[in-house]
Amino acid sequence: MSKSDRLFRLLHLIRGLRPPVTAARLASAMEVSERTIYRDIDSLRAAGARIEGEAGVGFTMVEDPALPPQTFTQIEIEALTLGLSDVTQRGDSDLAQAAQDALVKILATLPERQQRQAAHAANLVHRFNTPPTPTIDMTLLREAMWAEEALDIGYRDLKNARTTRRIYPLALSYHDRNVMLLAWCCKRQDFRSFHVTRVTDYKKTGESFRPRRVTLLREFVAQLQERDRACAGAGAAANQNAPTS
Repeated sequence: MSKSDRLFRLLHLIRGLRPPVTAARLASAMEVSERTIYRDIDSLRAAGARIEGEAGVGFTMVEDPALPPQTFTQIEIEALTLGLSDVTQRGDSDLAQAAQDALVKILATLPERQQRQAAHAANLVHRFNTPPTPTIDMTLLREAMWAEEALDIGYRDLKNARTTRRIYPLALSYHDRNVMLLAWCCKRQDFRSFHVTRVTDYKKTGESFRPRRVTLLREFVAQLQERDRACAGAGAAANQNAPTS
């Protein structure tokens, strides 16, 4: 790890760990010596970071020059903590960790009063049902979406029949009980939704579908919305025609 990467990681830890955080704890998390931690804290201070504390006491971030100052209303703070807490519960391990890290960075930019508000938010998340844990690497799947690279996937459908498809991965859609992979299926030449837990394996193909992802995703979402409107209309008509007692 380069020194710049190490200093960035150290800043993140001092922001996120309950202060005052000791050099021993930082050294353990960073897998470096305490002497290195002391030297790096001196470097951060020289760069303008206001870090209070000393050896044997621990360290507290007073002002972080790496992040611009932010201000939010109390209801905006509630919305941020609620949304990121939901991601923490519903996302895969990498996405959950990213949500926790993002919240730490956001809170580090807030005045002390607003940090206390976030720490004691009135809105909490608890989901009894969370999506099943996928067996594939979700981070690599997201990277294929960002890179707009086609994938060859192995898939077991609801009848447990296994097929192989080449797809253009477009987005992940988080439902109450499932995570769906929205994609363009090259075999069917149409949009398809795949249960992520039924994707058995995949490999990158090197085939790029850039810059089609945004357009394809917009078309797919429009189709899904139209289908939902049609279902809602059919349901309303059925209710109107239902016999009354």
